[in-house]
Amino acid sequence: MGVSTSAPEEGVAVVTVDFPPVNALPVQGWYDLAAAVRTAGADPGVRCVVLTAEGCGFNAGVDIKEMQRTDGPEALIGANRGCFEAFAAVYECEVPVVAAVHGFCLGGGIGLVGNADAIVASDDASFGLPELDRGALGAATHLARLVPQHLMRTLYYTSRTVTAQELHRHGSVWSVVPRDELPGAALGLAREIAAKDGYLIRLAKAAINGIDPVDVRRSYRFEQGFTFEANLSGVAGRVRDTFGTDKEQQA
Repeated sequence: MGVSTSAPEEGVAVVTVDFPPVNALPVQGWYDLAAAVRTAGADPGVRCVVLTAEGCGFNAGVDIKEMQRTDGPEALIGANRGCFEAFAAVYECEVPVVAAVHGFCLGGGIGLVGNADAIVASDDASFGLPELDRGALGAATHLARLVPQHLMRTLYYTSRTVTAQELHRHGSVWSVVPRDELPGAALGLAREIAAKDGYLIRLAKAAINGIDPVDVRRSYRFEQGFTFEANLSGVAGRVRDTFGTDKEQQA
């Protein structure tokens, strides 16, 4: 359990997340993920990183139970900072990152794949930001990298999800494959990328990040300020405790 790194073949590192039962990461998990991705990207022998997960889904976001067990704002601050570091690590990884997504990809999962360079998904994968049902705000920055602006807003306000096939039609998912073929498909794309010159692929990653129209770190940090405000007001805790199902409290 936790975050592990393997090297299945030359030039490729695979970072695997495993936090049963649903890969909702505790604060330390986000920091561990950030460290693993940065370490893999800094390895001169690595030319592509694959980010994947064990279990029934890719990522269910922040471990809300950890937050509920903690008095005061420490868990919230830790989750905010941990997510910020993990998302930035994927975006700033010195080499391209391929996200291999199966099952659900929710909340913080969107932050990870939205910062990845390419996404390969299984045919059972779904993507969404249920933040408004969890008393949180954030990662619209990253959802906006996956879908057009008005669809992003609708998904965000409704907490609905979209399928891998829908994202494939929008061009943000590279390929959709049966679940059992996902590891091979992700590794195949990583292998193709890793066949490039290591120095040149690093220059390419830096160049592409440099022409991004949105500073994803600053944009996401701005969103996080509203998450903290929601918690200070008390509304976040009320919504989080009922997962947005208590309509009387919302009146």
